[in-house]
Amino acid sequence: MPTADPTRVATYARRVAASAERVWENVRDWEHLPWLHAASFQSISLEAEGAWGWRARVGLRAGAPIRVELVIDAAASRYVSRTLEGPGARTEIWTAVAPRAAGATDVAVEFWLADVDPAHAGALGDAYLQLYTRLWDEDEAMMVRRAQELARPRASGPRAALRLGDAAALRARLPLCVEWAGERWRVVEHGGALHAHATRCPHALGPLEDAAVDAAGAITCPWHGWRFDVASGRSADRRRARLPAPPRIAERDGVVWLGV
Repeated sequence: MPTADPTRVATYARRVAASAERVWENVRDWEHLPWLHAASFQSISLEAEGAWGWRARVGLRAGAPIRVELVIDAAASRYVSRTLEGPGARTEIWTAVAPRAAGATDVAVEFWLADVDPAHAGALGDAYLQLYTRLWDEDEAMMVRRAQELARPRASGPRAALRLGDAAALRARLPLCVEWAGERWRVVEHGGALHAHATRCPHALGPLEDAAVDAAGAITCPWHGWRFDVASGRSADRRRARLPAPPRIAERDGVVWLGV
């Protein structure tokens, strides 16, 4: 028989290879859920946000949509994620955040579920532990990459034309990442033309070096789903953002050059 009071079905603790600043930034970042965590979440529609946290309707890969509220207790260095509506309503997931050495943070998570049959508590706890291990693995990778990108020195370097090689051989190697003028660029082909695009999303410095070029000639950031046109660098979804101006690519006597 289900218990009347909430039941703690599991606890999860780990040290994250990221500063507390990056962790709190991630906690407030509701937008990344259906992109970075695409295996778990399908969509998100924000209802409200502020210094207190955020509230949204979230589509799940498995199950009906839920309404979630995340509330931050900054003084206690913790936050709670509450399921307000949908499957698992009245679930509360409490997370304590403790800064450690530079670039490291401890997190401790408690999973409190309502109306739990004690016979099923262990299995439910195991499912949450499996889910949150994956979510924190994905979050940690994003936070580590973002910290590295934030620490990168301002781009500088020679702007001399870079020889990419024989045109036919180059096309067989695409997409290709190269360094030019202190930045990393990726050379791709779309519509029979060669283009170079930046490999960092201007929104949160997400990685674009592996982003597929879609039929419209756009790439999508895997962190937040922002899209950009590879030819112009302009936003492909009407956001006020664009990629850095790309170096020009030209072919001369069968040889392709970048930065001409």
